[in-house]
Amino acid sequence: MSDAEFPIRLSERMSLLPDYLFEQINTMRQEKRRAGKDLIDMSMGNPRDPTPKMIVDKMAEAVQDPRNHRYSVATGIHNLRNEVCKYYQARYDLAFSPEDVVCTIGSKEGFSHLCLALIGPGDTALVPAPAYPIHAYSVVLAGGKSIGLNVRDEEQFLRDLVRRCENDSPRPKVLFLNYPHNPTGKCVELAFYEQVVDIARRFNLIVVHDFAYGRITFDGLVHPSFLQAKGAREVGCEFGTLSKAYNMAGWRIGYALGNRKIIAALNRIKGYYDYGIFQAVQIAGIVALRHGEQEIEKQVRIYQKRRDLVVAGLRQAGWEVEVPQAGMFVWVKIPEMYASEGSYDFAMRLMDEAGVVVSPGIGFGPEGEGYIRMALVENEKRLRQAMRGLRHHFPVPDASQRAAANS
Repeated sequence: MSDAEFPIRLSERMSLLPDYLFEQINTMRQEKRRAGKDLIDMSMGNPRDPTPKMIVDKMAEAVQDPRNHRYSVATGIHNLRNEVCKYYQARYDLAFSPEDVVCTIGSKEGFSHLCLALIGPGDTALVPAPAYPIHAYSVVLAGGKSIGLNVRDEEQFLRDLVRRCENDSPRPKVLFLNYPHNPTGKCVELAFYEQVVDIARRFNLIVVHDFAYGRITFDGLVHPSFLQAKGAREVGCEFGTLSKAYNMAGWRIGYALGNRKIIAALNRIKGYYDYGIFQAVQIAGIVALRHGEQEIEKQVRIYQKRRDLVVAGLRQAGWEVEVPQAGMFVWVKIPEMYASEGSYDFAMRLMDEAGVVVSPGIGFGPEGEGYIRMALVENEKRLRQAMRGLRHHFPVPDASQRAAANS
């Protein structure tokens, strides 16, 4: 029997996973670059700026120590977990102990493993919509069902949350939150979290908050932590990551903290799956958390300048765009004259004609259709080039003329 004829039977969960749209875009981008096309990549939130030197230097030093070459521990080394506690004390005036913290191999791994601990067949989780794919599909991979709640209007979000908890059978078990929100950049105030906690208590709902972009905020905004809400640690936990604020995306280091029973469940699952993060990376992470405040402020200024540049360029082309308060993306409604193409086909045309790679909104679920997401990861020169290409190939004529006259 040839390899082609051998009946490989995949698990049923594979049929629940659509092709990863962003991987398709990455493949097309690579093919076009190999063919010699110059592309400005604004598709993925993958920081291009370097990791701060002091973090790299500590990593290089730690790599030389043979004690760091062994297996680590799944929960994360004590000193790193303790440093997360110190960070939350200094930043949010919250007291935690290392037993309340587990370190993760980036946030995606943490979400996926936590879903294995919390969710099983027949369980339902509510996820923000549009949804960063792992929020929805970590639930699916765990055998559960995910239902989106649109984040655009926070009062409507809360009403929909209560309606689902009152009427759905089975009642939702877990609520995922994600503020500042990816992809829209939506932010909330502490009062919103407090209402979520009240609802969670009423309906025995576990709350899991993705705070990946909590430090990438603009115009002086300080975004609250979910765990600052009264009673939050009784009902849930929060994930953070060093990927964005410290330009450590490829290092794969994050953490979760909050309700000790939830953290213990995640730790138990991880104990079966992995031996933790390479210890030298964890030691470098301690330096980031302990000494990286000025580096964060520097990086935020860079992203804010890029945001302003892109927003101005889009408006000069006649596009309507809201100014994001946070995150490393601009979430852009496709102009009406191009919207009938659909976000995926329009994104492909942007790549082909303007040389700009973006993420189509449909990749974040049906609520994302009609939008594209632009990541602020290229330098200012390249972003200006991208905006010129967009104005040339995809202007909104009357609006762009008015924008030019008013600029």
